Amino acid sequence: MANVVVVGGQWGDEGKGKVVDLLCPAFRHVVRFNGGNNAGHTVRFADRHFALHLIPSGILHENCQCFIGPGVVVDPVGLLREIEALETQGIPVRHRLYLSPRAHLVLPHHRALDQARERAKGRERIGTTGRGIGPTYETRAARTGLRAGLARHPGRLRQRAEALTAELNRQLTTYPEAQLPSPDELLQALDCAERLSHFLAPVDQRLHRAWKQAEAILFEGAQGTLLDVDFGTYPFVTSSGCLAGFAAPAVGLPARAIDGVLGVFKAYCTRVGAGPFPTEIPDALGDQIRRRGNEFGTTTGRPRRTGWFDAVAGRAAVRWSGIEAIALTKLDVLDSLATVPVAVAYRLGDRVMEELPDDAEELAQAQPVYEELPGWQTETTGITDFSALPARAQAYVHRLEELLGVPIVLISTGPRREETILRSLPPLTHWLPS
Repeated sequence: MANVVVVGGQWGDEGKGKVVDLLCPAFRHVVRFNGGNNAGHTVRFADRHFALHLIPSGILHENCQCFIGPGVVVDPVGLLREIEALETQGIPVRHRLYLSPRAHLVLPHHRALDQARERAKGRERIGTTGRGIGPTYETRAARTGLRAGLARHPGRLRQRAEALTAELNRQLTTYPEAQLPSPDELLQALDCAERLSHFLAPVDQRLHRAWKQAEAILFEGAQGTLLDVDFGTYPFVTSSGCLAGFAAPAVGLPARAIDGVLGVFKAYCTRVGAGPFPTEIPDALGDQIRRRGNEFGTTTGRPRRTGWFDAVAGRAAVRWSGIEAIALTKLDVLDSLATVPVAVAYRLGDRVMEELPDDAEELAQAQPVYEELPGWQTETTGITDFSALPARAQAYVHRLEELLGVPIVLISTGPRREETILRSLPPLTHWLPS
């Protein structure tokens, strides 16, 4: 069995939750390796709807053991609520979810600092979710953070929390409008961390044993390639590594443990928050796509900016993560359009560029060079056979394959698990459930 990484190929919100959910029957272990509860994965099947934030989508499959790795930052209040919500819905979580003691904890003071900074930036704000993710990664890098494993030692946990929150409070007082979290908020977070101690386990050891025993592992990425802290549209990025090559080392496995990389792309593009977005559709058509695609954040509810498919950015994502196959989501959202533009290059002044600039200001000034493809103007929702798609929809899929240089093996034609086309493209079919 193959060990596969699933990563977003755009700015996040590509539909990774549904794709991971579809792949889970072929895997024994599913691990989240980056980000925090600033990410959200939505899974729908039959008449059920689940919104996941920290727990891997594999939790909805009883055959899967689920892991939260050391590279994830964990809001203990949020994680405990997520566990309780799933159990209320009849999903067994205990004895199937394992939390690395090396994962860092998000405290109320991290959130307060995140929000205070965003307010102070005014029109220059990045557009974070305000969940404290960036400040938590900062304290991790500064070696002052709280690891989840401290929950096994309540006295040490509280002592270290006092020192950390004192430092964060000093930073918060530099922002006149900042509100310091109350002692009760901190006590709630620490109490939840202690209650999560039952889920602590040596994630790296368990996954290494699984790898050696040839038990298939699925690595579930959060956010998207273009939000990677190094290769994304910096500074309008997240605070963790989003590339596939980050997945195995982030959970204590060697890089050679990865057998394949599946990239998830929408049939168009979306972006949440600030930052350059060359193919953005700012007019009523953009709003129409937003409403038809239900483009509102799983975690925050914020409306997403919408745009046409960007093959320049897509090629960069394929290269950076070594994407070998693609899952294309929300094809049905484009059903009503007479034409569907795809950006094949950028124009910056008198230059035509076929590569993504490394400077966000340059990218913001770039004008997309579009190739206009004919729309199919036929309903595709719920189609499960590629040959049943309208000819122009098939042509659109084939053109994206040509532009990205990677086969599209899965096509989503609706939000539910059942509304999916699985294409037979050996030798990649061993990734897909039967």
